[in-house]
Amino acid sequence: MEETRDQVIQSELAQVKQKAPLIEGVTLVTCVELSVRLSIKVTGQKHVTLIVMFPPKYPHEPLIMELKSKTLSEKLLDGLLKVCDEQAKKWLGQRQILLLTNFVLNFLHENPLCVCSDEIQTVKKNLLTSDDSLKLKQKTAEIGLKIKQDKYFMNIRIGVPEGYPAKQVTDVIFFSVEVDEHNYPELLKTNFAGQAIEIARRCVQPPLKKKPKDPPFQIKASLLPVCTFLVESLKKYPRMLCPLCKEQALPTNPDEKLSDPRKKVERVYCGHLFHFGCLKRYLRTPPFADGKMCPDCGKQIFHEKWKLSPQLAEARWAHKQARERELAEVMDFLE
Repeated sequence: MEETRDQVIQSELAQVKQKAPLIEGVTLVTCVELSVRLSIKVTGQKHVTLIVMFPPKYPHEPLIMELKSKTLSEKLLDGLLKVCDEQAKKWLGQRQILLLTNFVLNFLHENPLCVCSDEIQTVKKNLLTSDDSLKLKQKTAEIGLKIKQDKYFMNIRIGVPEGYPAKQVTDVIFFSVEVDEHNYPELLKTNFAGQAIEIARRCVQPPLKKKPKDPPFQIKASLLPVCTFLVESLKKYPRMLCPLCKEQALPTNPDEKLSDPRKKVERVYCGHLFHFGCLKRYLRTPPFADGKMCPDCGKQIFHEKWKLSPQLAEARWAHKQARERELAEVMDFLE
Protein backbone atom coordinates (compact mmCIF):
# COMPACT_ATOMS: atom_id res chain seq x y z
CA MET A 1 0.00 0.00 0.00
CA GLU A 2 1.44 3.37 -1.02
CA GLU A 3 2.19 5.81 1.78
CA THR A 4 0.13 8.98 2.01
CA ARG A 5 1.74 12.41 1.72
CA ASP A 6 1.52 12.93 5.49
CA GLN A 7 3.11 9.54 6.18
CA VAL A 8 5.98 10.30 3.79
CA ILE A 9 6.57 13.72 5.37
CA GLN A 10 6.49 12.42 8.97
CA SER A 11 8.82 9.57 8.05
CA GLU A 12 11.21 11.94 6.31
CA LEU A 13 11.22 14.44 9.20
CA ALA A 14 12.20 11.62 11.54
CA GLN A 15 14.95 10.56 9.12
CA VAL A 16 16.31 14.10 8.88
CA LYS A 17 16.34 14.55 12.68
CA GLN A 18 18.31 11.33 13.01
CA LYS A 19 20.80 11.64 10.15
CA ALA A 20 21.35 15.34 9.41
CA PRO A 21 23.31 16.04 12.65
CA LEU A 22 25.70 13.21 11.71
CA ILE A 23 26.77 14.92 8.46
CA GLU A 24 29.95 16.96 8.99
CA GLY A 25 29.30 20.65 8.33
CA VAL A 26 25.51 20.36 8.60
CA THR A 27 23.45 21.77 11.48
CA LEU A 28 19.72 21.14 11.73
CA VAL A 29 18.05 24.40 12.74
CA THR A 30 14.34 23.55 12.45
CA CYS A 31 12.58 20.40 11.36
CA VAL A 32 8.79 20.66 11.31
CA GLU A 33 6.13 19.97 8.74
CA LEU A 34 5.86 23.64 7.82
CA SER A 35 9.53 23.90 6.82
CA VAL A 36 12.97 22.40 7.37
CA ARG A 37 16.00 24.67 7.79
CA LEU A 38 19.59 23.42 7.64
CA SER A 39 22.87 25.28 8.03
CA ILE A 40 25.53 23.93 5.63
CA LYS A 41 29.05 25.18 6.39
CA VAL A 42 32.39 24.21 4.88
CA THR A 43 34.35 27.35 5.88
CA GLY A 44 33.41 30.73 7.29
CA GLN A 45 32.95 32.00 3.75
CA LYS A 46 31.32 28.89 2.26
CA HIS A 47 28.23 28.92 4.44
CA VAL A 48 24.68 28.42 3.14
CA THR A 49 21.29 28.10 4.82
CA LEU A 50 18.94 25.70 3.03
CA ILE A 51 15.21 26.12 3.63
CA VAL A 52 12.77 23.58 2.16
CA MET A 53 9.00 23.23 2.20
CA PHE A 54 6.80 20.35 1.08
CA PRO A 55 4.61 20.96 -2.01
CA PRO A 56 1.03 19.62 -2.19
CA LYS A 57 1.94 16.50 -4.22
CA TYR A 58 5.20 15.65 -2.45
CA PRO A 59 7.17 13.42 -3.05
CA HIS A 60 5.95 13.39 -6.65
CA GLU A 61 6.82 17.08 -6.88
CA PRO A 62 10.24 18.57 -6.11
CA LEU A 63 10.75 20.35 -2.80
CA ILE A 64 10.17 24.09 -2.64
CA MET A 65 13.62 25.49 -1.88
CA GLU A 66 15.32 28.68 -0.77
CA LEU A 67 19.05 29.37 -0.31
CA LYS A 68 20.43 32.14 1.87
CA SER A 69 23.98 33.21 2.64
CA LYS A 70 25.67 36.20 4.25
CA THR A 71 28.93 35.47 2.45
CA LEU A 72 28.19 34.10 -1.03
CA SER A 73 26.81 36.28 -3.81
CA GLU A 74 23.13 36.44 -4.77
CA LYS A 75 24.01 35.58 -8.37
CA LEU A 76 25.82 32.44 -7.27
CA LEU A 77 22.92 31.41 -5.03
CA ASP A 78 20.44 31.95 -7.87
CA GLY A 79 22.49 29.71 -10.12
CA LEU A 80 22.89 27.04 -7.43
CA LEU A 81 19.15 27.13 -6.73
CA LYS A 82 18.37 26.43 -10.39
CA VAL A 83 20.77 23.49 -10.38
CA CYS A 84 19.14 22.18 -7.18
CA ASP A 85 15.68 22.46 -8.76
CA GLU A 86 16.81 20.44 -11.76
CA GLN A 87 18.45 17.87 -9.51
CA ALA A 88 15.34 17.50 -7.34
CA LYS A 89 13.28 16.61 -10.43
CA LYS A 90 15.46 13.50 -10.76
CA TRP A 91 14.47 12.41 -7.24
CA LEU A 92 10.70 12.44 -7.69
CA GLY A 93 9.08 9.72 -5.58
CA GLN A 94 12.05 9.70 -3.17
CA ARG A 95 12.70 11.46 0.13
CA GLN A 96 14.59 14.51 -1.09
CA ILE A 97 15.83 16.55 1.89
CA LEU A 98 19.00 14.63 2.74
CA LEU A 99 19.77 14.10 -0.95
CA LEU A 100 19.51 17.85 -1.48
CA THR A 101 21.56 18.63 1.64
CA ASN A 102 24.42 16.42 0.47
CA PHE A 103 24.20 17.88 -3.02
CA VAL A 104 24.66 21.45 -1.70
CA LEU A 105 27.44 20.32 0.66
CA ASN A 106 29.31 18.61 -2.21
CA PHE A 107 28.90 21.71 -4.36
CA LEU A 108 30.62 23.84 -1.71
CA HIS A 109 33.44 21.31 -1.39
CA GLU A 110 33.94 20.87 -5.14
CA ASN A 111 33.72 24.55 -6.09
CA PRO A 112 36.26 26.39 -3.92
CA LEU A 113 36.17 29.43 -6.23
CA CYS A 114 32.54 30.10 -5.31
CA VAL A 115 33.86 32.37 -2.53
CA CYS A 116 35.09 34.88 -5.11
CA SER A 117 32.43 34.50 -7.81
CA ASP A 118 31.47 38.20 -7.68
CA GLU A 119 35.09 39.26 -8.15
CA ILE A 120 35.53 36.83 -11.04
CA GLN A 121 32.46 38.23 -12.78
CA THR A 122 33.73 41.80 -12.30
CA VAL A 123 37.09 40.85 -13.83
CA LYS A 124 35.35 39.31 -16.84
CA LYS A 125 32.98 42.22 -17.32
CA ASN A 126 35.16 45.25 -16.55
CA LEU A 127 38.80 44.30 -17.10
CA LEU A 128 39.12 41.81 -19.95
CA THR A 129 38.84 42.43 -23.68
CA SER A 130 37.98 40.00 -26.46
CA ASP A 131 41.71 39.19 -26.80
CA ASP A 132 41.97 38.04 -23.19
CA SER A 133 40.73 34.87 -21.52
CA LEU A 134 39.88 33.65 -18.02
CA LYS A 135 39.59 29.99 -17.03
CA LEU A 136 38.53 28.53 -13.70
CA LYS A 137 40.22 25.43 -12.29
CA GLN A 138 37.98 24.33 -9.43
CA LYS A 139 40.00 21.23 -8.54
CA THR A 140 43.13 23.24 -7.80
CA ALA A 141 41.32 26.45 -6.76
CA GLU A 142 43.14 28.43 -9.43
CA ILE A 143 42.18 31.14 -11.87
CA GLY A 144 44.01 31.20 -15.19
CA LEU A 145 44.38 34.54 -16.94
CA LYS A 146 45.79 35.13 -20.41
CA ILE A 147 46.26 38.84 -21.01
CA LYS A 148 47.24 40.20 -24.44
CA GLN A 149 48.18 43.69 -25.57
CA ASP A 150 49.39 44.20 -29.13
CA LYS A 151 52.09 41.52 -29.59
CA TYR A 152 52.72 41.04 -25.87
CA PHE A 153 51.07 38.40 -23.68
CA MET A 154 51.32 36.86 -20.24
CA ASN A 155 49.70 33.68 -18.86
CA ILE A 156 49.08 33.87 -15.11
CA ARG A 157 47.81 31.40 -12.51
CA ILE A 158 46.31 32.86 -9.35
CA GLY A 159 45.77 30.44 -6.46
CA VAL A 160 42.94 31.10 -4.00
CA PRO A 161 43.40 29.43 -0.58
CA GLU A 162 40.92 27.60 1.58
CA GLY A 163 39.56 30.19 3.97
CA TYR A 164 39.67 33.04 1.44
CA PRO A 165 39.42 36.01 1.86
CA ALA A 166 40.42 36.03 5.52
CA LYS A 167 43.34 33.59 5.56
CA GLN A 168 46.52 35.11 6.90
CA VAL A 169 50.06 34.62 5.66
CA THR A 170 51.85 32.01 7.77
CA ASP A 171 54.60 29.68 6.53
CA VAL A 172 53.54 29.88 2.90
CA ILE A 173 52.25 32.55 0.57
CA PHE A 174 48.50 32.53 1.02
CA PHE A 175 47.73 33.95 -2.39
CA SER A 176 50.03 32.67 -5.13
CA VAL A 177 50.66 34.38 -8.45
CA GLU A 178 52.61 32.28 -10.95
CA VAL A 179 53.56 33.28 -14.48
CA ASP A 180 53.50 30.26 -16.81
CA GLU A 181 54.51 31.90 -20.08
CA HIS A 182 55.10 35.44 -21.32
CA ASN A 183 57.14 37.62 -23.67
CA TYR A 184 57.58 40.68 -21.45
CA PRO A 185 61.08 41.57 -20.15
CA GLU A 186 62.01 39.48 -17.11
CA LEU A 187 62.31 42.54 -14.89
CA LEU A 188 58.63 43.37 -15.55
CA LYS A 189 57.50 39.79 -14.96
CA THR A 190 59.27 39.77 -11.58
CA ASN A 191 57.78 43.13 -10.68
CA PHE A 192 54.23 42.14 -11.68
CA ALA A 193 54.26 38.97 -9.56
CA GLY A 194 55.94 40.66 -6.58
CA GLN A 195 53.58 43.62 -6.50
CA ALA A 196 50.53 41.38 -6.91
CA ILE A 197 51.56 39.39 -3.82
CA GLU A 198 52.14 42.62 -1.90
CA ILE A 199 48.70 43.98 -2.87
CA ALA A 200 47.11 40.74 -1.62
CA ARG A 201 49.10 40.85 1.62
CA ARG A 202 47.93 44.37 2.40
CA CYS A 203 44.33 43.22 2.03
CA VAL A 204 44.65 40.74 4.91
CA GLN A 205 47.42 42.10 7.12
CA PRO A 206 47.33 45.42 8.99
CA PRO A 207 50.20 47.86 8.37
CA LEU A 208 53.23 47.40 10.61
CA LYS A 209 53.18 51.10 11.52
CA LYS A 210 49.63 52.21 12.18
CA LYS A 211 48.95 55.93 12.13
CA PRO A 212 46.97 57.32 15.11
CA LYS A 213 44.09 58.55 12.95
CA ASP A 214 43.79 55.39 10.84
CA PRO A 215 40.45 53.55 11.15
CA PRO A 216 40.48 49.98 12.55
CA PHE A 217 41.94 47.55 10.02
CA GLN A 218 39.44 45.39 8.13
CA ILE A 219 40.26 42.39 5.95
CA LYS A 220 39.34 42.91 2.31
CA ALA A 221 38.93 40.50 -0.59
CA SER A 222 42.16 40.53 -2.58
CA LEU A 223 41.40 38.83 -5.91
CA LEU A 224 39.87 41.84 -7.65
CA PRO A 225 42.62 44.32 -6.57
CA VAL A 226 45.29 41.85 -7.71
CA CYS A 227 43.62 41.22 -11.08
CA THR A 228 43.02 44.94 -11.59
CA PHE A 229 46.71 45.70 -11.04
CA LEU A 230 47.88 42.87 -13.30
CA VAL A 231 45.51 43.55 -16.20
CA GLU A 232 46.00 47.33 -16.14
CA SER A 233 49.80 46.96 -15.96
CA LEU A 234 49.96 44.39 -18.75
CA LYS A 235 47.80 46.60 -20.95
CA LYS A 236 49.66 49.87 -20.42
CA TYR A 237 53.33 48.87 -20.55
CA PRO A 238 53.49 47.80 -24.23
CA ARG A 239 52.33 51.31 -25.18
CA MET A 240 54.23 53.31 -22.58
CA LEU A 241 56.64 55.95 -23.90
CA CYS A 242 60.05 56.70 -22.48
CA PRO A 243 59.48 60.01 -20.61
CA LEU A 244 62.73 61.44 -21.97
CA CYS A 245 62.92 60.57 -25.68
CA LYS A 246 59.14 60.09 -26.09
CA GLU A 247 59.65 56.92 -28.11
CA GLN A 248 57.95 53.62 -27.22
CA ALA A 249 59.84 52.15 -24.28
CA LEU A 250 59.36 48.47 -25.16
CA PRO A 251 60.12 47.17 -28.66
CA THR A 252 57.07 46.97 -30.90
CA ASN A 253 58.02 43.37 -31.58
CA PRO A 254 58.80 41.52 -28.32
CA ASP A 255 60.80 38.90 -30.24
CA GLU A 256 63.16 41.55 -31.58
CA LYS A 257 66.70 41.34 -30.19
CA LEU A 258 68.04 44.73 -29.16
CA SER A 259 71.20 45.64 -31.01
CA ASP A 260 71.62 48.86 -29.01
CA PRO A 261 72.05 48.26 -25.23
CA ARG A 262 70.98 51.86 -24.64
CA LYS A 263 67.47 50.86 -25.70
CA LYS A 264 67.21 48.26 -22.93
CA VAL A 265 64.22 49.11 -20.73
CA GLU A 266 64.53 50.13 -17.08
CA ARG A 267 61.61 50.48 -14.65
CA VAL A 268 61.96 53.07 -11.90
CA TYR A 269 60.19 53.23 -8.53
CA CYS A 270 57.27 55.36 -9.72
CA GLY A 271 56.42 52.69 -12.30
CA HIS A 272 57.48 54.43 -15.51
CA LEU A 273 59.73 52.83 -18.11
CA PHE A 274 62.90 54.50 -19.43
CA HIS A 275 65.45 53.50 -22.01
CA PHE A 276 68.71 52.67 -20.24
CA GLY A 277 70.69 55.21 -22.26
CA CYS A 278 68.12 57.97 -21.71
CA LEU A 279 67.92 57.35 -17.98
CA LYS A 280 71.69 57.12 -17.53
CA ARG A 281 72.23 60.41 -19.33
CA TYR A 282 69.41 62.12 -17.43
CA LEU A 283 70.63 61.00 -14.01
CA ARG A 284 74.18 62.19 -14.76
CA THR A 285 73.15 65.63 -16.00
CA PRO A 286 72.46 68.58 -13.63
CA PRO A 287 70.53 69.96 -11.86
CA PHE A 288 70.89 67.45 -9.02
CA ALA A 289 69.38 69.41 -6.12
CA ASP A 290 66.68 67.41 -4.28
CA GLY A 291 67.23 64.44 -6.59
CA LYS A 292 66.06 63.80 -10.14
CA MET A 293 62.34 63.79 -10.86
CA CYS A 294 60.36 61.69 -13.33
CA PRO A 295 59.22 64.01 -16.16
CA ASP A 296 55.89 62.17 -16.42
CA CYS A 297 54.67 62.11 -12.80
CA GLY A 298 57.01 64.45 -10.92
CA LYS A 299 58.04 61.83 -8.35
CA GLN A 300 61.67 61.39 -7.40
CA ILE A 301 63.43 58.68 -9.38
CA PHE A 302 64.76 55.74 -7.39
CA HIS A 303 66.61 52.86 -9.02
CA GLU A 304 68.96 50.27 -7.53
CA LYS A 305 71.60 50.91 -10.23
CA TRP A 306 71.80 54.61 -9.37
CA LYS A 307 71.98 55.18 -5.64
CA LEU A 308 74.08 58.35 -5.58
CA SER A 309 72.99 61.20 -3.34
CA PRO A 310 72.40 64.56 -5.11
CA GLN A 311 75.58 65.92 -3.51
CA LEU A 312 77.76 63.05 -4.75
CA ALA A 313 76.19 63.18 -8.22
CA GLU A 314 76.92 66.91 -8.36
CA ALA A 315 80.54 66.33 -7.25
CA ARG A 316 81.10 63.59 -9.82
CA TRP A 317 79.60 65.68 -12.60
CA ALA A 318 81.81 68.65 -11.63
CA HIS A 319 84.86 66.37 -11.58
CA LYS A 320 83.98 65.02 -15.03
CA GLN A 321 83.52 68.53 -16.41
CA ALA A 322 86.86 69.62 -14.96
CA ARG A 323 88.55 66.59 -16.47
CA GLU A 324 87.04 67.35 -19.89
CA ARG A 325 88.25 70.97 -19.66
CA GLU A 326 91.77 69.75 -18.82
CA LEU A 327 91.78 67.41 -21.82
CA ALA A 328 90.55 70.22 -24.04
CA GLU A 329 93.35 72.50 -22.85
CA VAL A 330 95.95 69.80 -23.56
CA MET A 331 94.56 69.29 -27.05
CA ASP A 332 94.69 73.05 -27.69
CA PHE A 333 98.33 73.14 -26.54
CA LEU A 334 99.30 70.22 -28.78
CA GLU A 335 97.73 71.87 -31.78
